[in-house]
Amino acid sequence: MPLMKFHIYRGRSPEQIDTLLDAAHDAMVQSFKVPERDRYQILNEHEPSHLLALDTGLDIPRTDRFVMVEVVTRPRSTGEKTTFYETLCSALQERCGTAPTDVMVSFTQNTDEDWSFGRGRAQFLTGEL
Repeated sequence: MPLMKFHIYRGRSPEQIDTLLDAAHDAMVQSFKVPERDRYQILNEHEPSHLLALDTGLDIPRTDRFVMVEVVTRPRSTGEKTTFYETLCSALQERCGTAPTDVMVSFTQNTDEDWSFGRGRAQFLTGEL
């Protein structure tokens, strides 16, 4: 039940945004084996001066198709994360035309007690999930 947050530059069409979100969700399902219906995504559009990803010495060029992805999730293995990085980049390149150099991903891990999907309950702790 990862929560994915996307930061992109303004200017993409609704169809392009839908394709991006669908591709990212498919990569999540494939990499983490989460159920298809577990889809929690937030997309934020920014002016270029409000979304910065400067070169850190890795010689990674960025374009106006840059996507910064934050993933909040229960603990995942290193293998699952690296599979996700690769799967996401491939999906975004194939379906959206976004180069792997334009994809940045950051993970934040939490535990079962950190999730409430509604009704004021922590469903992982109550056994509802």
